[in-house]
Amino acid sequence: MKSGFLEKLIERLGRIGPEEVQNYLLRLAQEKGFLETIFNSIQEGIIVTDAKGRITYLNDAACEIFGIDGEKAVGRPLDERVRGLDWKALSQSESVLSRDMEIFYPANRFINFYVVPLMIERKTDGSQPNDHVAERVGHAMILRDITESRRSAEQTIESERFSALTLLAAGVAHEIGNPLNSLHIHLQLMERKVRKLSATEEKRELQESIDIARAEINRLDSIVTQFLRAIRPSKPQLQPEDVNKLLEETIRFFQAEIKDRDIVVETELREDLPPLQLDRDQMKQVFYNAIKNSFEAMKRRGILRIRSDRDDTHVKISFTDTGGGISAENLSRIYEPYFTTKRGGSGLGLLIVRRIVREHGGEIAIESTEGKGLTLTIRLPFLDERVRMLTEGERM
Repeated sequence: MKSGFLEKLIERLGRIGPEEVQNYLLRLAQEKGFLETIFNSIQEGIIVTDAKGRITYLNDAACEIFGIDGEKAVGRPLDERVRGLDWKALSQSESVLSRDMEIFYPANRFINFYVVPLMIERKTDGSQPNDHVAERVGHAMILRDITESRRSAEQTIESERFSALTLLAAGVAHEIGNPLNSLHIHLQLMERKVRKLSATEEKRELQESIDIARAEINRLDSIVTQFLRAIRPSKPQLQPEDVNKLLEETIRFFQAEIKDRDIVVETELREDLPPLQLDRDQMKQVFYNAIKNSFEAMKRRGILRIRSDRDDTHVKISFTDTGGGISAENLSRIYEPYFTTKRGGSGLGLLIVRRIVREHGGEIAIESTEGKGLTLTIRLPFLDERVRMLTEGERM
């Protein structure tokens, strides 16, 4: 940046009168206000620091991204206001430096930023009139929110993973199903032979063993069937449903476990919720998984608060527990297939829950404080925001 208006003004200070100084200052104030208006209208965040890394200017977008007060931030070190930013390393580069970061406050976002050294040319004491030297006076940091594009890419990857998982699960279920059928047939043959036995006591004991084995085979077959039904993409069979009734039915299913774990379940269900177009069984599976996860996180003597509410377009159902919560690091991985923090967990529960909710046109959000608990919120539209492809017969 070459010397301009300010340096020329300083050179002329001894030769201008008070009225001219006042006019120059007024012009400076107007130009400063004009530039600030422009910078505040830009959606990208802008932060300017001096050579020591202290903030000299930041626009409204930067304040909103990091959740900081602009007036209080000016004059303070940038790495003091933005925790976790290694400003010392970033400011050493002689050229433009670009990086990505994830921030968690005031909202979870992904930000791309680049840092530009600010140089100014100053005259040297040399004899030549055009002798100048470049001096670094600070840095400019430009911030761009890339949350949507990154999440879109993550959804694509997740979809591919889920497709691979579905194919794998179908193959495994098929391989399990064949020996199950074989076992079932052999049990029938064994049962026929048992009926021909004359010894009553021996016959009774063998029949009892056969009944136990058949019950276990049926249970395993049911688990495989339910697993496939959960992960295979299936079109929801939508009917008008009362969300509060589905919640109450799901809670009643857990009554024995609630008593055994000594857990308190508090409900706050809004009465004027509109009926929603839902697949009853799939949505009960969502609620079942949410409650089950909370119980496993709290183990014993916890409190689970279940709340339903609405806004202009969505019904919201939240599950807040007093368990151990999830760390920020693990929170970013909860939808990865097979990732789990629970001993013996499958790592598929939340993945399945999100898929079902999204197929209903909704979305889920998770807020967690490690050591204090977790809140899972489900938002379901009652104004249908999805699109539907028309068949050949429905076209005009």
